[in-house]
Amino acid sequence: MNNLPWLLLLLPLLAAALDWLCFRKNPGAATAVSLISVLLTLGLTLAIYAGLCAGTPDAYVWMSDGLLNLHLGLTLDTLAVRMMLVVTGIGSLIHIFSIGYMKGDPSNLSRYFAGLSIFMFSMTMIVLADNLAMTFIGWEMVGFSSYLLIGHWFHKASAADAAKKAFITNRVGDFGFLIGILLTLFVFGTLDFGEMAGKANLMQGGVLTVIVLCLFCGAVGKSAQFPLHVWLPDAMEGPTPVSALIHAATMVAAGVYMLVRLQVSMGASAFTDTACTVIAAVGGITALLAALMAMQQDDIKRVLAYSTLSQLGYMVMAVGLLAGEAAMFHLYTHAWFKALLFLGAGAIIVCCHHEQNIWKMGGLLRRMPGTAICFLMGTFALIAVPGFSGFYSKEAILEAALEKNPTFFWLGAAVAALTTFYMTRLCLVTFLGRPRAHGAEQAKEAGATMLLPLILLAVMAVIAGYGCVADSLVPFEGFRAHGFSVGLPFYAGLGSLALGILAAVAFYGCGCRKQDPLAGNFVSTALRRRLYIDDIYDKGLIGGLQHFVSVAIGCIDLAIIRGLIAETLAWITGRIGMLLGWLQCGCLRGYAAVVGIGFIIMMLLFAFQWAH
Repeated sequence: MNNLPWLLLLLPLLAAALDWLCFRKNPGAATAVSLISVLLTLGLTLAIYAGLCAGTPDAYVWMSDGLLNLHLGLTLDTLAVRMMLVVTGIGSLIHIFSIGYMKGDPSNLSRYFAGLSIFMFSMTMIVLADNLAMTFIGWEMVGFSSYLLIGHWFHKASAADAAKKAFITNRVGDFGFLIGILLTLFVFGTLDFGEMAGKANLMQGGVLTVIVLCLFCGAVGKSAQFPLHVWLPDAMEGPTPVSALIHAATMVAAGVYMLVRLQVSMGASAFTDTACTVIAAVGGITALLAALMAMQQDDIKRVLAYSTLSQLGYMVMAVGLLAGEAAMFHLYTHAWFKALLFLGAGAIIVCCHHEQNIWKMGGLLRRMPGTAICFLMGTFALIAVPGFSGFYSKEAILEAALEKNPTFFWLGAAVAALTTFYMTRLCLVTFLGRPRAHGAEQAKEAGATMLLPLILLAVMAVIAGYGCVADSLVPFEGFRAHGFSVGLPFYAGLGSLALGILAAVAFYGCGCRKQDPLAGNFVSTALRRRLYIDDIYDKGLIGGLQHFVSVAIGCIDLAIIRGLIAETLAWITGRIGMLLGWLQCGCLRGYAAVVGIGFIIMMLLFAFQWAH
């Protein structure tokens, strides 16, 4: 019974193996295996949460040489178990939604559901790992599984390129993460989370700063923080359920979860003032830049992608302010309503004949009322309408920011106003007015397998922030939702909400416009081009680096390999050939002279040796 929690890892891994090896040509069986696996892991997680599976699971020795002891073990504390509820709960709904969304898709569905299962295995390993070494294994497996899922439609060049971009960009952050793990082992003498407590007080602040910032590099990659944020919007090339699972609710939240896990394990004292300032600044900059970019995106999934970047910036900023409880509260509420928004966008895309441009939609509130209402509830949670879950978690972050650093408070309030603006713009253009294209005219309500998960997620988008629910489910030890107080954060939140709605209505009316009135100017173009950050990477960094390397290699080839080595050897060989050609002249007297000279040399050597 103590080892039953290991099934949380083994069930999705077994499902992935069966789908890949046994049911590659039987998509129905592959779908059933993956769905049963994720439902069983959800049931087992609920059993562990309820205390039905008590005890400590066995740990298995991986490597031991007296100095370095690594093992595979599970941690089942409050942080891990409640995070597993989020992962398996949303994962189950996304598996169900995928059945309807991928129906009739010509791609290999067995490969798709195998990818979902291997992702569930990877994410579970990150959540339940009791040491950094095991965390890193799950970290890399998550990168691998996201590569498979983003590039599921690999016949599309854009999807294949997006998968490679996500994989390579994450390797940059993971390199820093690996250095941080090695430094942690050298300084702390252990990688086990349970053995790190109290040791930070014995170390110098500079060493701790370097360790924390190196580990933070992993979160910058996985949680798509500036400057490694560029992979997440392109990852929308994958199927929409993948976007909901990986890029809204679970994988991108792994960085925030890891940072909070380190704060709990090492202690808040390990996060020095310098490290906290850097972390909070990176989160705040990401939140602001992503919100600005989202204002002028026309692809419904890209709007949500930049919204995810912005909200993750909120969470990272809260971690930097040493408000881990607020970060995990927002991670928890965000997981439900952002999964709802992505799945709602997926239902809209399918019912509009795979159209993703919001300016080719319109009037969907009448044609898809159930989907539209669910999407609007997710929107209300995201823009922090009072009474919805996002309102309470956003207030918690703003209160922490006001207490720790007012600069980040006003930054958070500005981001809240921008969030309200671009989400109101999205809803006005998509759901109101008249259809602007044939797909919107022919749209009809989504099927039951897609609508049921939307309804359940919509319920969570409303109730997840209330204390009666949040106190039991927010993945943080001892969390208690204290509601909100009528103070500056409350007024700033309401002001941001009102300002964003009024600005969006002023520019976009009731959705009757046929094109964006803000498009066409320099600012709009810059925002649509992602503030040219991707261009700088592609043409400046990558292109410039490739050009520099190619020139350097060309110089080495011409000067050293060709000039110094190849041509010198050719010259020496030619001269040796000329000498041997002179000796092999065909003249008998010349041959006799060579033999005579050789005989004389041999006699001299023999005499020299005999004399000694």
